[in-house]
Amino acid sequence: MGRPIDLDGICAALAATPPRPSSDYDLNPDIVLPEGRVLKPAAVLIGVQAGRVILTKRASHLAHHPGQIAFPGGKVDATDADPVAAALREAQEEIGLDPGAVEVVATMPAHETVTGYMVNPVIARISEDFRPTPEPGEVAEVFRVPLPLLMDPAAYRVEHRRWRGVWRRYYVVPYGPYYIWGATARMLRTLADRVAP
Repeated sequence: MGRPIDLDGICAALAATPPRPSSDYDLNPDIVLPEGRVLKPAAVLIGVQAGRVILTKRASHLAHHPGQIAFPGGKVDATDADPVAAALREAQEEIGLDPGAVEVVATMPAHETVTGYMVNPVIARISEDFRPTPEPGEVAEVFRVPLPLLMDPAAYRVEHRRWRGVWRRYYVVPYGPYYIWGATARMLRTLADRVAP
């Protein structure tokens, strides 16, 4: 019998299984990464509200990742005490999430992206009365995806496309009209693999 697919079950799974670092290169073992590369620290909030994960659709006019699905988050600033503080600050800026409505319950190993970031995922319980206010300069839409779907490894598929002249494979987890892929899907799949029995 598997663990319950709720936040408490996820926390139990994280405590019981060894950490598994992930990266955008997991499905592309033929890519050779340069030694001594410098990665920029970042953090994202995997916020769970009433059994659903909060995600954003980035504004279409942004220079980086326009229109893509992402967690609230961004670069760790010099004024941030740690990645958790950065994730909470970014969530407040992007979707109006008051840190007082957040209970941080776990963190995951950092995830390396093809764009040169080392992203720290922060898992949190969000108050049920929170109503998001998207920051129009960054966020086109805020939506929620059922946690059981995202915690089911069978919901994910692998697709590929050319990137910087080479074919690159990546995870996708479709949900209605939303195409969740790349680093966001990879971090969720890493979590799903740890929760799965």
